Amino acid sequence: MRLSIGVTDFSWPENLVEELVSVVVAAEDAGLDTAWVADHLLQADPHSTEDSAMLEAYTTLGFLAARTNRINLGTMVSAVTFRPPALLIKAVTTLDVLSGGRARFGIGTGHHEGEALAMGLPFPPLAERFERMEETVQLALRMWAGDSSAFAGEHYRLDRPISEPRPVRRPPLLIGGTGEKKTLRMVARYADACNVFDIPDGGKTVRHKLSVLARHCEDLGRSYSDIEKTISTRLSPGESAAEFAARCAEFADWGIDHAVVISAGPWSVAGIETLGKAASLVA
Repeated sequence: MRLSIGVTDFSWPENLVEELVSVVVAAEDAGLDTAWVADHLLQADPHSTEDSAMLEAYTTLGFLAARTNRINLGTMVSAVTFRPPALLIKAVTTLDVLSGGRARFGIGTGHHEGEALAMGLPFPPLAERFERMEETVQLALRMWAGDSSAFAGEHYRLDRPISEPRPVRRPPLLIGGTGEKKTLRMVARYADACNVFDIPDGGKTVRHKLSVLARHCEDLGRSYSDIEKTISTRLSPGESAAEFAARCAEFADWGIDHAVVISAGPWSVAGIETLGKAASLVA
């Protein structure tokens, strides 16, 4: 069971930059796997408010790449409509090159229509967003494989999609969302990882979603074991390392490989230390 942090709330009351760096460096020192950041322009955490502090994701990750050495870096997840595909792919590639091969590529259809209206971002119907996401994923895999031939999709046309420099390694692809007909089938076809949610029903929903993913893998001739199963969960205020480690043991019983942990409010170094102790107990 790997543990990572998800940074969704940047509203530290004092020095945002120093607090962010101290938290992510503490996560690296604790041996955590990845520092994920939310990719929004407005604060979307239901425990916060829209006018709370929010940093642009790839600028933030590039900054953190220069302040760390080992921890992986990625978005959980980038809405496909926020950036043209070539720009998004170039941002992930640049992050991977500058971090020495530590980028992870998280992508989803997007869900926050209010943010799109507020900030002037496109927000086409869901069916079209799925089509755009699939074309973006196809294009990323082609560009990272060195294929610069013309790409002609339903929504995107690129005459010569060059990707230079190439990534240090192909960034692992995580597709967010748990829709059973489209999203999980797309995970089975393309992705290195999926992400499910910690719903308080004793694992019933998670087990069901993973069984659907397994069926899609079987239909497509993909090995289910090749896909990393991540879960988004929250470290509750006052929760001890032992208590969280016990929850991780439950996640493992459900078939989860990797817990991505967010906090109620901005992360503190003390919270990261609790997570690090839990990681040691899980190990």
